[in-house]
Amino acid sequence: MAMNNPYQSYQQNSVNTASPGELTLMLYNGCLRFMKLARKAIEEKNIEEKNTNLQKAQNIIRELMVTLNMDYEVSKNLMSMYDYINRRLMEVNLKNDLEILSEVEEYVTEFRDTWKQAVQTNRQRQFSQGGQA
Repeated sequence: MAMNNPYQSYQQNSVNTASPGELTLMLYNGCLRFMKLARKAIEEKNIEEKNTNLQKAQNIIRELMVTLNMDYEVSKNLMSMYDYINRRLMEVNLKNDLEILSEVEEYVTEFRDTWKQAVQTNRQRQFSQGGQA
């Protein structure tokens, strides 16, 4: 018999009510979380856990790639960076290279921080224009 997990319900509700910008922010945060778990698994020599978490991080990067609107020049640049990050994550998985993992963590952290600032700026703009009840 399945029990209702309040955290799971909250998490599901957060995803269902999030704006597209907030969903992207959640993807970046999830990617970073999986990279941190992969780092821990590499340090503990847990190959299965490392592989699982790196694949989850790669899946998020691929999702970010698929959702890009290629009508904008910035999207073409992001596509190149996401492709690079994805390839580097594959390399981490093959070589257990923590330096490469640190490199891609820095890129994703920069993307996340920039995106977070954009979401906050957009929220403030909507609020100041009376966009919220």
